[in-house]
Amino acid sequence: MSNFFAIPITDEWGTTYQLTTAGYTALVVLMLALLLLACFIGNSVKQPKFSARQLAFSAMAIAAAFVTSEIKLFHLPFGGSITLFSMLFLVLIGYWYGLRAGLMTAIAYGFLQLVSDPYIISIPQMLVDYIFAFGALGLSGLFSKSKNGLVKGYIAGVLGRYFFAFLSGMIFFGAYAADYGMSAPVYSLVYNGIYLSVEAVLTLIILYLPPVKKVMGQLKTMATQR
Repeated sequence: MSNFFAIPITDEWGTTYQLTTAGYTALVVLMLALLLLACFIGNSVKQPKFSARQLAFSAMAIAAAFVTSEIKLFHLPFGGSITLFSMLFLVLIGYWYGLRAGLMTAIAYGFLQLVSDPYIISIPQMLVDYIFAFGALGLSGLFSKSKNGLVKGYIAGVLGRYFFAFLSGMIFFGAYAADYGMSAPVYSLVYNGIYLSVEAVLTLIILYLPPVKKVMGQLKTMATQR
């Protein structure tokens, strides 16, 4: 069954898996099914439906996040990169539309990253690195109605991603810690902290610039107006 959905590839770093056509298809179908399920659950508790404007702005934010994620300012050997503010675009969706929309779109983005650039050593690692870690960026929706909600939401989303990245590094990649004279938890904290903290700090600096704050306010008004 593993050869049907993914082909194991062994190199000097260990065994990883490359998705087959069937694997890609299954992931896309699963992504669509999860989105439909989330919409159904949201509607069942009488939360507002997505409008055409919300879908359009969310799609544009996901596209911007994906494009900027490919612009890597620095790339670490075992995964993780400092990108051109890609996390910010995902955080914006939760900031605009709340927690449900933020989580849905961030999880969908995680599937998109998995389909486009998979690095899989096991199913649990795949879920933690792609679905949970990227999905945590949707926690920005917790602060959609708060003062300075974008900054608070960004920090919450990045911390959520850092938590799952830390778990993955400690559990699935902790064997590399000995090469650097560290324990697995410390290695994971440092490794994942390098790229996430640098990008986060640069993004927060940009967000505090008056012209950027003005643009972000205007974008939210455009995204949420009826």
